[in-house]
Amino acid sequence: MRRIHLDAVGGVAGDMFVAALLDAFPDLAPQVMAEARAVLPEGVGAPFLSQGLSGGISVRRFGLEGAHRHGHVHPPADAHHPHPVGAVPHDAKPAHEHEHSHAHAAGTYCDMRARIAAAPLGAGTARHACAILALIAEAEAAIHRVPVEEVHFHEIADWDSLLDVVAAGSLAAALEGAEWTVSPLPLGGGLVKTQHGLLPVPAPATTSLLAGFDWRDDGVAGERVTPTGAAILKHLARSGRPAGGRLVASGTGAGTRSLPGMPNVLRALVFEAAPAEAEALSSDVVTVIECEIDDMTGEEIGTATALLRGEAGVLDVSLGHRFGKKGRPVVALRLLVRPENAEVVAQACLAQTSTLGLRLREERRLTLTRAAGESAGVAVKRAARPGGATVKAESDALTGATLAARRAQKQRAERGDD
Repeated sequence: MRRIHLDAVGGVAGDMFVAALLDAFPDLAPQVMAEARAVLPEGVGAPFLSQGLSGGISVRRFGLEGAHRHGHVHPPADAHHPHPVGAVPHDAKPAHEHEHSHAHAAGTYCDMRARIAAAPLGAGTARHACAILALIAEAEAAIHRVPVEEVHFHEIADWDSLLDVVAAGSLAAALEGAEWTVSPLPLGGGLVKTQHGLLPVPAPATTSLLAGFDWRDDGVAGERVTPTGAAILKHLARSGRPAGGRLVASGTGAGTRSLPGMPNVLRALVFEAAPAEAEALSSDVVTVIECEIDDMTGEEIGTATALLRGEAGVLDVSLGHRFGKKGRPVVALRLLVRPENAEVVAQACLAQTSTLGLRLREERRLTLTRAAGESAGVAVKRAARPGGATVKAESDALTGATLAARRAQKQRAERGDD
């Protein structure tokens, strides 16, 4: 099992994330650069991956050739990139403060999703990229009180931001199953110039996305975590320290801004779990479908859940009780579904229940390696756990054995054998 810890020394931005991971996994560079190129139209530039320095240490930088982006792109004067991957060498340009602008607009959120869907991307890339994009759009829509479909803002509307999202999606797909963690994030401070005027740092979209993550104040102002970086973290990582293991690789991605007394970098540390842990655990991604129901009878809900459990790709169906508006009791329905079956199961939910809408999201999960067996004539389930194993009798087997024992006892009593 692979564990990737992101050490946010200087901050987190989309380009810093991509550069750090490609530094740690150089073999993924051809695939990521090709998929990044595939989503861009002609004439807007080409992705580059270059080598350089930040605070005196060797780093990678990722960006869009010839683009003016928001504070984390063009290699500064100390950048050294004799052999950039995926682009011809270009002159280093000065760093700029992070400005949220609509220059070089590429379209709305829906335009970007359509472009990703139409591009020839590898398995899983579009799914991860669209999930990251949706997080940004939903945060911005809530902040500015507009429908998600109408969101048109710098993190989506600039080609370099789309580049970051797709490259991050490509990396997430290639590293599917990894466990991601991130260190406390630098708070920064001051104001950032946006299309809506000056906004406080961290930007509203960033704070919305990273509620629940740990932060630190290192006394250095400016925007340290961008909305794209925040969405990538929200999609992949949890705040905290890695569970440990054997360190097998590391990578460092840099922004262009010079920070006082420290390198402006994001570092990726790659660990592999101990063999016993790796054997016990497996990881995958599931789609969670949720809704609340307040106008179905118990019999109707029972029938609906039984039918939904029979749908292909449904891993689990559970019900909970909550109180909705005006104190009315509601039933909370939750399904765990394999991502490839999510659309069909969602349609089944709308057909079998009275809900008017559903919430869908993807979550990573860790599961123990399990195997069915038999012990003393009873069906059991064995689970391999780190440091040992457990054996538990199947509930249906116990119920069946109990009923059989009671029937035998009743028959003996009727015969007078007892």
